[in-house]
Amino acid sequence: MQTLDKFNFKGKKAFVRVDFNVPVDENQNITDDTRIRAAMPTLKKIIADGGRLIIASHMGRPKKNPDPKLSLKVIVNRVSELLGVDVKFASGAMGEETEKMVAELQDGEALLLENLRFYAEEQGKPRLPETATDEEIATAKQEIKAAQKEFAKKLASYSDVYVNDAFGTAHRAHASTALIADYFDAEHKMFGYLMNKEVDAVDKLMDNPARPFTAIMGGSKVSTKIEIIENLLTKVDNLIIAGGMTYTFSKAQGGKIGNSICEDDKLELALELLEKAKKNNVNMVLAVDAKIADSFSNDANTKFASVREIPEGWEGLDIGPKTAEIFAEVIKDSKTILWNGPTGVFEFENFTHGSRAVGEAIVEATKNGAFSLVGGGDSVACVNKFGIADDMSYVSTGGGALLEAIEGRVLPGIAAIKG
Repeated sequence: MQTLDKFNFKGKKAFVRVDFNVPVDENQNITDDTRIRAAMPTLKKIIADGGRLIIASHMGRPKKNPDPKLSLKVIVNRVSELLGVDVKFASGAMGEETEKMVAELQDGEALLLENLRFYAEEQGKPRLPETATDEEIATAKQEIKAAQKEFAKKLASYSDVYVNDAFGTAHRAHASTALIADYFDAEHKMFGYLMNKEVDAVDKLMDNPARPFTAIMGGSKVSTKIEIIENLLTKVDNLIIAGGMTYTFSKAQGGKIGNSICEDDKLELALELLEKAKKNNVNMVLAVDAKIADSFSNDANTKFASVREIPEGWEGLDIGPKTAEIFAEVIKDSKTILWNGPTGVFEFENFTHGSRAVGEAIVEATKNGAFSLVGGGDSVACVNKFGIADDMSYVSTGGGALLEAIEGRVLPGIAAIKG
């Protein structure tokens, strides 16, 4: 497989798919440029070689084309500043004007294309009125798939080389993340530095982890994590269940959970997962106490209670001190750690203790030689909030992509390069 380091981009046009889907405020100011900074090593390598850089990304989920609020024009100045060159901007990803700008690119210059999702062909999903009949929908789906291939072919025609550095969209079989790679031979398609790091981190985690391997799974719902948990139960030594899922497991085992979040239709599933853990010799670690509140608020009255004895009118919003100690002990004894999801409502300052304790335990384990991977939006927000991101082995930029990789799925964006 071709690698970025071994390729000389001098005089070559490189189409680089990045994930610049960054948050912006009501005044169109970027509020977090992490994703832009993360792609810079790849983009700078191409510019330094004397390559001709074509940058492509999506932003948001546009309902119309174009949607001014989701234009990538808003990020041009920041990309230029970080890249160290004045990045040109094409007001479309298609059209004569864009083709002209691509053709006129010189060595060491960069061009940013407009939001790819302004084109239905990028995602391969037709945009139909709600009144569309089944027949119209079926015809439109068939037509859009053909159009998607043509869209990918057109994007590919802009360049000599294809570089995918957008792990965050690797789980999508979109024109610019998967289909486009078909128009390049093995020597002219490759991962960017960020994508390579993500792929290596996931491989290290799932294929040959140092043991004990511990996964910490937070989040509010068991239903959104079923496939991940089931796959992890064939991989890990310890599985820590945290967050809102705690109370579904507690109620399934006969506990009283007051007003705590719970999926009543998943109680049987929770028991099945516990049984599967036992069969696979996986140590399923559940909370024993919780910090409970009399309302969903940072200013609520609080106290600690057993997760099986939460009074009516009260709800669990974080783990308690005994649980924090138990979780930390398991984590510190681990050699591979995956953290996906906080232990509670960490957005409220009064309920950050559990997530902070988990984060600090991971930091200690990492300093002692463990490999730690943090992934999923809330977990990443946690380590950033607590200022410990740099103390983790790897913090993933891909939310859905990482979760699907952990589920054991083949990601189209990765398969398109690896073959």
